[in-house]
Amino acid sequence: MDKANKKDSSGLTPTQIAWVVKDIVKSKTFFQEMLGVTNFSPTVTTRLKEYDGTYYGEPSDAENLVAMAYSGGTFIELIQPISGKSIFKDYIDNNPTGGVQHIAYSTPIANLDKVISEFENKGFTVISSFDTPIAKIVFFDTREEIGVFTEIMGITKEGEKAVQEMKIGMAQQ
Repeated sequence: MDKANKKDSSGLTPTQIAWVVKDIVKSKTFFQEMLGVTNFSPTVTTRLKEYDGTYYGEPSDAENLVAMAYSGGTFIELIQPISGKSIFKDYIDNNPTGGVQHIAYSTPIANLDKVISEFENKGFTVISSFDTPIAKIVFFDTREEIGVFTEIMGITKEGEKAVQEMKIGMAQQ
């Protein structure tokens, strides 16, 4: 494991920086032309109701456009809210030009409940979540402390394989 992806004592690995944007095509173009990040995945539509998505404890019907790239040891995620209630829609409503909305850390799925408990014991509650085949994902509102939300991804065995495949595939583009 390289130093940039080394786990800290909490068992969390810095994994991703996510921008919520108003125009995903324009944002991808900027990353490609200005920053040399040319290996973005195709843009896909995510429907949170398909992943038991929640928004402040209630079911979420949000839809977003999402594209990812792997660059410099970190995943770059671009999210363009389309519809429904979500922390991404809230963000773009409050920040019309977009920006860095969250930083993600990963941990094995077996450690996720422990991490959630540690956050909750410090007064942070899960404000949004969704459950995909590769990871159970939870968000905490840490804006007051660090200016952005914190995402914790509990990576499944299938997810470990998928992440390695994404890293290899995106590195070859």
